[in-house]
Amino acid sequence: MADAGKRRHFWLSTALIAAGLYGVGFLIFAAGLPRAPERFDRPDAIVALTGGGARLDAAVALFERGVGRRLLITGVNGSTTRADLKAIVHGGPRFDCCADLGRTAANTHGNAAETAAWVTAHHYHRLVIVTASYHMPRALREFAAEMPGVTLEPYPVEPDGIDPAHWWRHPHTFRLLQFEYVKYLASLALTALLPARERDAIDPTLDPPAERHSGRRNAPVHPRS
Repeated sequence: MADAGKRRHFWLSTALIAAGLYGVGFLIFAAGLPRAPERFDRPDAIVALTGGGARLDAAVALFERGVGRRLLITGVNGSTTRADLKAIVHGGPRFDCCADLGRTAANTHGNAAETAAWVTAHHYHRLVIVTASYHMPRALREFAAEMPGVTLEPYPVEPDGIDPAHWWRHPHTFRLLQFEYVKYLASLALTALLPARERDAIDPTLDPPAERHSGRRNAPVHPRS
């Protein structure tokens, strides 16, 4: 009986410690979400990850203002034409000449692999990465693992209805950040333990619930992010 009590105490203590570490880690994750910079340090190009209209609008607006030499939109659905996407994101002259559509990526690891091939082909060294703020830590982790010599400048955007700065006031945002934090931890483990080729079949990324139903913006992109 004494041994059974010790075992219960051990597992209870272990569970409490694990829960405490998880909670502290989540607070650090939520407090450390990046914010959009006021200026950029002469990036070579912009990379936008599909998954919500706000991401693409922000990336194309930056590009049309002269940021970067080329734009890659990674994760575009194969059935979406260039003309369709240009109309949706309000592309201008620079979109016509210098925007590339990546169609092979279906998740964050795929975005990173697709971008790495594109960066190698163009010999780029500094990128602006555009995605949702809550998705940015995991995206940067995956991109850095695929392109360790490339400088990544985050440009986070906030989808409608998401308020990471005051997540404790909004149950939907809280659930979304919890979901993303778990995926971020999985990505940390996988990028640390496995080479990229072995992660292809084990990628932990799933469709972010905040952007599954993005109306007209859902059609041009792959459903996962």
